[in-house]
Amino acid sequence: MFRGLVTAFRTLTIFPVPGRDASDHSTTLPFFPLVGLTLGFFLWAISLINCVISGGGWPAGVAALMLVASVVSTRSLHLDGLADFADALGGGWDRARRLEIMKDSSLGVFGAVAVILTLLCKWLAFSRLITAGSAIWVILVFMISRTMQVDLMVRLTYARGEGTASSFVQNARGSQLAAALAITLFAAIFYGPLGLLTLVLAEAMTWIYGTWCRKHLGGITGDLLGAGNEIIEVILLVLVAAPGGGIMNYTGWGWVFS
Repeated sequence: MFRGLVTAFRTLTIFPVPGRDASDHSTTLPFFPLVGLTLGFFLWAISLINCVISGGGWPAGVAALMLVASVVSTRSLHLDGLADFADALGGGWDRARRLEIMKDSSLGVFGAVAVILTLLCKWLAFSRLITAGSAIWVILVFMISRTMQVDLMVRLTYARGEGTASSFVQNARGSQLAAALAITLFAAIFYGPLGLLTLVLAEAMTWIYGTWCRKHLGGITGDLLGAGNEIIEVILLVLVAAPGGGIMNYTGWGWVFS
């Protein structure tokens, strides 16, 4: 079990974790939300820097620092998948061609634009969350986005004969998804009804995205997992940032019973 945790962190982050890797990569799946928890907590801690900056803080600057930290700590793993997915979507007209484009390591215009827009949206969301004092929501969003990867790996088959993520998808089981969802659900409960609603919304988006991947690409790949993570993550970040400070009035359960 501990090996699965080690491999999960080594795969999804640059954080050094002592121990031996798991022989069966599918055993890492229940630990994906814990990786999201760690990354989200790391970014939330960075957001607190704004509190010690004189002159009312610098939300935009601290948000940029959070953005850089998120990119570096994940080695741009999911952004790379998003770029390949966007290039395939823009330049391929059938399944074979799209899979071929995603396998190509070169970056096209569609991929570059997708990455730029995603980073811009994340920066804007981080900045607003900092200003509103609601950056704590980053933790839940990062947990959910990683859990949705597990959902895709369990529900879909691998679209190619082999690939980077095939060892994760091959033996993925429903029990592993149940464990990942249980961990994320436990965290969402602390955020109150809005936290639970956010998780349900993410599940709906994942179902739509997964259905599209099955229909048009025959399943999932490492690039599609990364793209799905980025798509869900940026949408949720924008949604929780949009209400500004008002979202904190409905975070937790106090407002329900008041």
